[in-house]
Amino acid sequence: MSRLPHRALILASALTLAIALPISVSASHSWGSYHWARTANPFTLKLGDNVTTAWDSYLATTSADWSVSPVLDTRIVAGGSRSAKLCNATTGAVQVCNAKYGSTGWLGVASIWASGSHITQGTVKLNDTYFNTASYNTPEWRNLVSCQEVGHTLGLNHQDETFGNANLDTCMDYTNDPSSNQHPNQHDYDQLATIYAHLDPTTTVAATPTGAPAAAAAPAPGARAAAAAWGRFVQATNHGQGAWYVRDLGAGNVILTHVFWAS
Repeated sequence: MSRLPHRALILASALTLAIALPISVSASHSWGSYHWARTANPFTLKLGDNVTTAWDSYLATTSADWSVSPVLDTRIVAGGSRSAKLCNATTGAVQVCNAKYGSTGWLGVASIWASGSHITQGTVKLNDTYFNTASYNTPEWRNLVSCQEVGHTLGLNHQDETFGNANLDTCMDYTNDPSSNQHPNQHDYDQLATIYAHLDPTTTVAATPTGAPAAAAAPAPGARAAAAAWGRFVQATNHGQGAWYVRDLGAGNVILTHVFWAS
């Protein structure tokens, strides 16, 4: 698969944190210092397929897009969640799920579990309550949200967080028009190369994903007002349409959640 053309990008602002986390702030779009521990590159991250046939082709596109990166590959495997709506995490992998989560206000949610700066598991939830409507039931919206939420589980933040700005031709860009923001661009691959430039003495990427303790499951609030269940609010963008949260599990373990709100 050929590389996407490089585009010179000027990031709107550096990520500013309101709480103490093991994160280094820089003018980049890494999600702090969070990354999967591994002993060699490229590494393979399994994406558990808990999606219906309506999402299969989009998950396949997302997996192929992120596998263009020279430092990692993603591989779609059988889903490991006990139910798509619960979207239970499994150690060493990312579980991708879709369901009618209700009028929650969000299109997609990406959560990562981290021990220190190392990601240990992740989930992606895609909300069919919205994707079954005329506004969002399009290939462009499905590709954008699927690509962006999986991108977060790799350790990426957004390149731009203002919906009305001109598209940067990357799925890691908020937009009101997803037409050209359906796939990663070269800056995303460059950022992944930076995130994974070092090697670790151990790995958090499981050869065979294993079940996570029920107590570590990320909550799925039923409405925007219940978002506090994700933990402490960290950052909002564009009048709250993009936000992320942290839930402290103790002993240096956290769950971090990125939320993609519907318009």
